[in-house]
Amino acid sequence: MQLQVSNSPFNHEQTELLNNLLPSLTETQKVWLSGYLTASLSVFNAETADVSVAQPSGKTISKEVTILYGSQTGNAQGLAENAARKLEGNGFQVTTSSMSDFKVNNLKKVQNLLIAVSTHGEGDPPDNTLSFHEFLHGRRAPSLGDLRFSVLALGDSSYEFFCETGKQFDKRLEELGGTRLFPRMDCDLDYDEPAAEWLEGVISSLSKEQGSTVSAVPATITPVSEHTYSRTNPFKAEVMENINLNGRGSNKETHHIELSLEGSGLTFEPGDSLGIYPQNDSILVDMLLKELDWDPEEIVKVNKQGDLRKLRESLISNFEITVLTKSLLEQAAQLSGNEDLKALLSAGNEEKLKEYREGRDLLDFVRDFGKWGESAQEFVSILRKIPARLYSIANSLSAYPDEVHLTVGAVRYDSHGRERKGVCSILCAERLQPGDTLPVYIQHNQNFKQPKNPDTPIIMVGPGTGIAPFRSFIQEREETEANGKTWLFFGDQHFVTDFLYQTECQKWLKTGVLTKMDVAFSRDADEKVYVQHRMLEHSRKLYEWLQEGAAVYICGDEKNMAHDVHNTLIEIIEKEGQMSHADAQDYLEEMQQNKRYQRDVY
Repeated sequence: MQLQVSNSPFNHEQTELLNNLLPSLTETQKVWLSGYLTASLSVFNAETADVSVAQPSGKTISKEVTILYGSQTGNAQGLAENAARKLEGNGFQVTTSSMSDFKVNNLKKVQNLLIAVSTHGEGDPPDNTLSFHEFLHGRRAPSLGDLRFSVLALGDSSYEFFCETGKQFDKRLEELGGTRLFPRMDCDLDYDEPAAEWLEGVISSLSKEQGSTVSAVPATITPVSEHTYSRTNPFKAEVMENINLNGRGSNKETHHIELSLEGSGLTFEPGDSLGIYPQNDSILVDMLLKELDWDPEEIVKVNKQGDLRKLRESLISNFEITVLTKSLLEQAAQLSGNEDLKALLSAGNEEKLKEYREGRDLLDFVRDFGKWGESAQEFVSILRKIPARLYSIANSLSAYPDEVHLTVGAVRYDSHGRERKGVCSILCAERLQPGDTLPVYIQHNQNFKQPKNPDTPIIMVGPGTGIAPFRSFIQEREETEANGKTWLFFGDQHFVTDFLYQTECQKWLKTGVLTKMDVAFSRDADEKVYVQHRMLEHSRKLYEWLQEGAAVYICGDEKNMAHDVHNTLIEIIEKEGQMSHADAQDYLEEMQQNKRYQRDVY
């Protein structure tokens, strides 16, 4: 039978080609071609189906998913990118973006929205969420009646406002009319399992809405091989150098530590951080065991996988014992039935509870309220996994291949009648020797990166250990022969004993890699002088650099230094730019939007 243009969907040329081809085909070839066309049609339908699905009610459900992340150190971004990969594997079309890069006017068009966001400091949004957070909570926020959403909130339960930013986004999206795809998941520092549970729930919910008969791909974190090193599979880096940078008589103890990454395959860029899994002080553990009166050799499970360890070893290497979270106290109250503890946790005693937790550890708690549980296993079952400590990387990988350098300040203080020590910083200061190893991983941070244009001027403000990432910045610029001007503000207590990396800075000034440097040593004069005072002294020149397009970087203490430097920048812009205070704030906010104002604060 001959095909005709009139009785087929083909044009004249196609009809002729088919009429010439079909009679020459064998029966086997015809069957094969029929199957091929059927299969290709199925694939075509699956791949090119309208990005929406009509539901029985007539409502159209989009297969497009938007994932927005707000991240200070990179964790939320990593989880957002992992979610995108899993969703794409389930046939969804995914757009992933930092909140700072998302055009807020497009929010009204979004039907499926996932948010992964951390909480910074005492309940603050991360820097790259500020504009989106302000928009969503302002008068211009649109009605979102067609929106389906879910929030993954990251936080640290040792802080009072645990996962506060995620809670705010979750509440506000509901107020604007959105419907939850899956309940908000609040994650502590050990976030892998709850994050995977959230993602699996989201994929399942989206798949059901699509009427999908295909099972969702399990959303668990992709296992890594033993040769792939990461946060969940740290590399044991050998210590090559451990040097106290402070001079004799200093009130401080700051260690420069050099670690070997040889054989790890780990890479990093200036602005990234190194995660270290530390161990608790064995002396503190022994004091705790004496108070508990349990056998240090008793075997306990240390994780959900059922790994076993001796009790003493587990308290040294697996569990956090220096921080009291509200969650820990609540669970201990349930297990122990201690009425005094229940009273402390009761409504109306929030300030008393906050005051009690401040500066106390697990040993204090056991002495005050006794142990909980009938066994050592029950006791450790509610303890939080010891979290990694993040330190800004202090070297360029180009300048020091297969090495990573850190600048670690030893933390010691007295509280409630006992000397307290920083878990990781004192491990580094007192117990870490060349030849020892540390379990480490690289924490990539795209929110603290040098300008892509090497000619862009940069202004760096890093007192104390805050100088660490700027050492890596300058080393990198030296290696790449970047031409942009550089200006470093550094401060500490005393010039003679506390000028960290002084010799290197002087060399960089001499070679011109560092264009300008201003220092502030607060204890060398009757009146304390800090980096923000030096910035004010050079306000005109600093504003000129800003007008030339300079990027500003701040690293160090958030509560005091970073807050003061932020306000000083606004003051300089207001004064030298002859602006109102509000306009100066807008100027700095625009710099932040354009990634010309970045902070690595803690």
